[in-house]
Amino acid sequence: MAFSPQVQDCAEDSNSVAGLTAAVEKAKDQLKNKGLLSGETIGEIFNSVAKKLNGLSHKSEKKDRQKLREKMMGIMVDVVKEVPANTPKEVQVLARGLAALVQEGTELSVSAQKEASSLLANLSSSILHMSVSESEENKKEIHSTATTIVEGVSNMLDYSSNKEISDALLDALKNTQSALLMFKKTSESPTIIQQAHISVFVKRVTRKNVYTESINIPNCSCSAFSLPELPSNIFPSEEPVDVRMLSLDKNPFSWNERGNISGRIGSLSLTTKHGSGIPVENLSEDIEILLPRPVGEQVNTSVLDLGNFSTTVIDVPSADTTLLLKMVLSKDPLPFKVFLGYMDYPTEANYIAMTQMPQYGNTQEERYTWLLDPKSLKGNIGVHYLVVRPIVGPGIKSINASLSVTPITASCKFWDESRLDWNNHGCRVSTVIFTLHNITCCSDFRGYNGFLSFKVGAKSTHLVTQCLCNHLTFFGSSFFVTPNLVDPSRTVELFATFAENPVVVCFVGALFVTYLLVVVWARRKDIQDTGKVKVTVLEDNDPLDKYRYLLSVSTGHRIGASTSSEVTVTLLGAEANSEPHHLSDAKKPAFERGAVDLFLLTTPFSLGDLQSVRLWHNNTGSHPNWYVGNIMVQDLETEQKWHFLCNSWLAIDMDDCSLDQVFPVSTEVELKRFSNLFFMKTAKDFSDGHLWFSVISRPPSSTFTCVQRVSCCFSLLLCTMLTSIMFYGIPTDPSEQTLDLGHFEFTWQQFMIGVQSSLIMIPVNILIVSIFRNTRPRKMSCCQHKIKKRNTIKQQRTLQTVSSQTVSSQTATTNMNVNATLDIIIQDITRIARSLSKTVQSNIPCTESEFGSGQQIDINAMLSVVEDFIKQNHKTSDSVQTKTPAQLSVQGIQKKSNKTQYLYRQLCDIDKELNLLEPSCFPTPYSYCRALQQVQGMKDYLEDQLLTSSCVNQDELTNTKSSPADCTDNKESQKKRVCCHGGLPWWFIFFGWLLVIATSCVSGYYTMLYGLKFGKERSISWLVSMIVSFFQSVLLIQPLKVLGLAVFFALVLKKVDEEDLRNVEFQGNDKNMDCKEQQIMRRDGSLYEPPPPADIKKMRRNIIMEQKAFALLKEILTYIGFMWMLLLAAYGQRDPNAFLLNQHIRESFSGQIANSMSLGDVFTWANTSLLSNLFGVYPGFITDGNSKLVGNARLRQLRVQKNSCQIAGSMLKLLSDCHAPYSWETEDMGSYEPGWNHSAGDNVSTSSPWRYQTQARLRAYPFWGKMVLYRGGGFVVELGPNLQNASSNLEYLFRNKWLDVYTRAIFVEFTVYNANVNLFCIVTLLLETTAVGALQFHSELQSIRLYQSTGGLYIFVMAAEIIYLLFILYYMFLQGKLMKQQRWVYFKNKWNLLELIIILLSWSAVAVFIRRTLLSNRDITNYQNHKDQFASFYETATADSTLQYLIAFLVLLATVKLWHLFRLNPKMNMIIATLQRAWTDIFSFLVIIVIMLVAYSIACNVIYGWKISSYRTLMDALLTIISLQIGIFNYAEVLDNTPLLGGLLFGSCIVLMTFVVLNLLISVILVAFNEEQLYHKPSEDEEIVDLMLKKICGLFGIKCRHDAGSHRLGREATVGISRQLQEGSR
Repeated sequence: MAFSPQVQDCAEDSNSVAGLTAAVEKAKDQLKNKGLLSGETIGEIFNSVAKKLNGLSHKSEKKDRQKLREKMMGIMVDVVKEVPANTPKEVQVLARGLAALVQEGTELSVSAQKEASSLLANLSSSILHMSVSESEENKKEIHSTATTIVEGVSNMLDYSSNKEISDALLDALKNTQSALLMFKKTSESPTIIQQAHISVFVKRVTRKNVYTESINIPNCSCSAFSLPELPSNIFPSEEPVDVRMLSLDKNPFSWNERGNISGRIGSLSLTTKHGSGIPVENLSEDIEILLPRPVGEQVNTSVLDLGNFSTTVIDVPSADTTLLLKMVLSKDPLPFKVFLGYMDYPTEANYIAMTQMPQYGNTQEERYTWLLDPKSLKGNIGVHYLVVRPIVGPGIKSINASLSVTPITASCKFWDESRLDWNNHGCRVSTVIFTLHNITCCSDFRGYNGFLSFKVGAKSTHLVTQCLCNHLTFFGSSFFVTPNLVDPSRTVELFATFAENPVVVCFVGALFVTYLLVVVWARRKDIQDTGKVKVTVLEDNDPLDKYRYLLSVSTGHRIGASTSSEVTVTLLGAEANSEPHHLSDAKKPAFERGAVDLFLLTTPFSLGDLQSVRLWHNNTGSHPNWYVGNIMVQDLETEQKWHFLCNSWLAIDMDDCSLDQVFPVSTEVELKRFSNLFFMKTAKDFSDGHLWFSVISRPPSSTFTCVQRVSCCFSLLLCTMLTSIMFYGIPTDPSEQTLDLGHFEFTWQQFMIGVQSSLIMIPVNILIVSIFRNTRPRKMSCCQHKIKKRNTIKQQRTLQTVSSQTVSSQTATTNMNVNATLDIIIQDITRIARSLSKTVQSNIPCTESEFGSGQQIDINAMLSVVEDFIKQNHKTSDSVQTKTPAQLSVQGIQKKSNKTQYLYRQLCDIDKELNLLEPSCFPTPYSYCRALQQVQGMKDYLEDQLLTSSCVNQDELTNTKSSPADCTDNKESQKKRVCCHGGLPWWFIFFGWLLVIATSCVSGYYTMLYGLKFGKERSISWLVSMIVSFFQSVLLIQPLKVLGLAVFFALVLKKVDEEDLRNVEFQGNDKNMDCKEQQIMRRDGSLYEPPPPADIKKMRRNIIMEQKAFALLKEILTYIGFMWMLLLAAYGQRDPNAFLLNQHIRESFSGQIANSMSLGDVFTWANTSLLSNLFGVYPGFITDGNSKLVGNARLRQLRVQKNSCQIAGSMLKLLSDCHAPYSWETEDMGSYEPGWNHSAGDNVSTSSPWRYQTQARLRAYPFWGKMVLYRGGGFVVELGPNLQNASSNLEYLFRNKWLDVYTRAIFVEFTVYNANVNLFCIVTLLLETTAVGALQFHSELQSIRLYQSTGGLYIFVMAAEIIYLLFILYYMFLQGKLMKQQRWVYFKNKWNLLELIIILLSWSAVAVFIRRTLLSNRDITNYQNHKDQFASFYETATADSTLQYLIAFLVLLATVKLWHLFRLNPKMNMIIATLQRAWTDIFSFLVIIVIMLVAYSIACNVIYGWKISSYRTLMDALLTIISLQIGIFNYAEVLDNTPLLGGLLFGSCIVLMTFVVLNLLISVILVAFNEEQLYHKPSEDEEIVDLMLKKICGLFGIKCRHDAGSHRLGREATVGISRQLQEGSR
């Protein structure tokens, strides 16, 4: 219509209430002026305006919106009065606008609500008075209109609380139900309308179906009604009955504040077809009403021990409720008495209610349910006590039984129309768990007379209230579930039930015992870890080197990352390089997987800024490969750090295959790279942060010990168990909304349980962990440590003085003379020059080789060189200091001082060595004196430099030996910094242990109480869920948290964690630590060099050979397992009894069959042999009664058409008809009357034996006979279930000549099942002819297993099949990896193609196996549903045959693959090479052989095909000629027919084929074999096999001698013999 767009545009352009008001007035005036004002137009306008109005929410305009709604309501009422609606569509438009208008109830006054409810009632009533014809279109319009009216009622029901409004809305619903029933047919599916707060149900049924069908709304949270058989006198006539049900989410009588209605409202009424009510009251049987509860309450089940006087507390909240006690006894039957007392424990003399259990009932639940109505409770409100006392016979002292009691309070109420109030007089409550979940019902019949019975049923639970009533009205329910707590005062009573329920107590006790055992292990681990946190001072540090570097070497976490080799490191700096050092520690293993090893490396002076680190190892030990993670080097003098991200293998067979690598220093960008930060954070959190994993992988340097971590885990586990058992079994509140997050859903109740559990256990456990982690270890104070250290130094100096006085100077001189020679002095001077040359660039010779060697070296010249180095070095330093004095740092001065001190100490040692030598050791006395002067001059020069720099005092210059205190000054300062600040005081550790003990004991105690209270079954259920959730948390959720945090730190924070090395201690040789007896160390250069390339190449080859040997052994063992599983799977599908079963059935049915049969003979055989065996002695079984006939047997005939061939012209006068042999083109597929008289078209029944049926309808497949391939269709007749029916059917067929000259094939098909061997046998007996008149017999039987056996063998075979699939997945992975590496070259290898074929066939077999299973289930189901018909299992049999063929080819190809494994055998390798060499010649001879076989086959078929069966077809002739070559031949049948021609033909075949061609083929192979022996090159696989055999023999302790030259000599001897044979043949 034209007005609609205008109105909508007007409304859309108005964004305020004033604009909407103006738009409404304008639209009304326009429509009125044009004469278009009607209910439909107003409905369209107000629907658009109301939607816009509902979107406005400004509080300032609320009154304006209310006025506009009231104005629109008045306009709509006036328009409806003036222009009533005439069609359902107009009513729908009006109702839609009204529903939108009343959506916001807060903006409607009470008067406007009354007008709206009255208008809804009028609109619904107007539908009933319209003249509407019965059509599908009108039905849909009425349904749409009713839905809109119900939507409006639902909107108003949400906020209305007025009686007048409530009555109008209920009238609207009643009229709507009547409108829906206007064109309703009997037994038609119900009409259902569901809105937010209302569900409407109407249905028209017969009188009988009123009580036979449950009245409910499927898939709805609604009430349900079940009516008993109603008296016939309440129905006015035999007309159908209309069933009307309402389900209301809101209370329509909310204006009545009494009743305490907390549940849903349900209503049901029965009316006649014309709408008059059928009174349902004073019934002899109760109506069952199920009212689901939207509010869920906690349900507590108390477990009482019947061995004691067990009690429980019950709270009754109101005086009008019914109390139900649901009891479950552990041992049934066991009589007992139940006493209920009010405000005190009941006794046998003082109680308010008592009963004896079990009571009378049909079910276990009814017998152990005690229902107490308000009268029995005597109106008492509050705490009640329940006491259970078992009834035992004489002589019984104890009872081992428990009773679980679940108290439920509920009430059922109905709306009393006369009193306008809710009433529960005569109501009974019962609770069931209904499968349709929260069904709401309501009834519109509210008037009744007579006695009313309305009561709570005995089947009530906390989910659904069952109300029982003898009338129909509005019903509601209220529901309360009493809480329950564990009572610590009942400890003795609960522990007395330990014998019946020891589950939780034993589990908690086992946890305590396990904890103690684990603590012992953890303590030993802590003791072992204390030795790992000390810094190892390298043994090859020079005692004179005072510049210290701390190395932190991290070994990776990869499998096999640790090493047994000797690792060597060299620091490469900007100013100098360090000497190579062995990283080893004799007191502890180094470089273990995931470990961090600390080493102290000393140098003569600073190396400057480090640029790289060089690492290598000697590749020794049982596991030489090493995966180095990262290295951190710290300059202890300047505290500068350098990081080296290595993450590489030092191995000869992995990564770069290198033992020697140089790693550059990492930049800040590299350190903050995501991969590095993520890996470091993940590794640290798993080893230290993850509480459970860190028990095993705790960093040794952490102060959080392993014992403490185990204790924290124990406390956390017990706290988790307590919170879990506290909230276990709390029912879900059905009224709560579920938050759906994809695959995850949770409710507010679950969220609050999680929050409460976290508040109980997390804070205390975090506090315990924080105390243990942040408490300082207990140490003596700094002052005490300093005093002790001073005393130690003083004692060492005293001992040193006494030692020097005790030991004679002569001995010392003798030792020095022994060690000091001119060559050693020259070596020491050369070493000093070399160290100086690394820092000063000069052309002065600095190595011993540059000076000369031995006694030819001039020591004075070498000292001059050293002096020039010293002066040049200090001159450069002085110039730098003079140019930039302000910029010279303290570190630079310190580095210069360290270098000067190092040179000074070295010169002091050389001076002492020169003084010990005599002048005769020198070439000239002058040389000796000059050397002393040169050394003294350099010492004086260095003394001046040291005094100038003020870095040392005079006492240090005059003392050549350092005290131990001097070597550990920096160490003492570090300890001082550590012990004086940071962390909690050491005594906080006692608070941590106190919390651990308290939380563990309290949690364990209450967990045991809860477990004893739960009972055994519930305790086991909780324990299983607890264990599953625990492992899920530890193994899945917490690792995911660690990974998530690592990603966050790596992407957002990008902070590099520094390792805390403050608590580590130094350990090493005493001479290095205490600086005693310092002397110059002289290195053996060969010990500090990496393995030479030749040795590395040899080692790499040995490793590769070993890997190949182990890979070969693994391949062989894997393939043996693969073949074993394949053969088990293959033979598991076969049964040896199948052949015997087939043979027995074939012989039974073919015993009296002749070679050639006529049509009459066929009927004779069918009536005798076929029927006698088909219907044996035992009914339903064939032959001897061992095989059951499955379904009926059937006969199927294939025919040819009349005049299907042409007759020769000269014979037309003699013959009038010609019948061709069978072919698909000539097959007759028509429909006939009996006797094949006339064509009947489609009028014949589909089951008639005279009508052709297709193979799709018959569920058959084409069949290969001996002569031709037959189609699966045909003319079919079923023989029947017994011998009598089968005989009569055959008689009918014989009498009507069902078989005649046009018959070409007769099939007898049936299926049997032999339970003895669990096999189905599909039997097909075929009689076929080629149109010559004689029928030939052929049978095909296939036995399959459709029901898998349940014995141990079946499980074993199934396990083998699963393992076989795992093998296939493994081989798929290997081939995929190989295909990725080789790409297209992969397909050129024949063994790769063989692997691919095996994999494809395996998955094809799996697919066919699944298809066979599905088909077998379908066929068996079809047979069970149609046992009186033929059971077709052809598709299943075809799938089974395909599966067997696939498995057979799999076994064939898998066996062929063994050839590939035998390639390692030298002889097999020789044979393979021979065939490859001779393949061209072999192929040529094979072509010749094929040509000759085909030629002789064709000749024999042409000559003998018409008279000898062996040559009847070309294929038969070919098989006969092939048999001739292997000696299988019937000479008599050929020579009897044609002696001369046969002798020439077959004689020439034998001579040419056997004597000539085949012998030439063998000669070609022998020649190729001879040549291969001459030129054969042994493969590498032979050496691998030898190595593998050595390893295997060594493993079992067998001596395996292998002479490498034996094979070579053997080959040479073979070659020599071959040459002699060749010469002799010449």
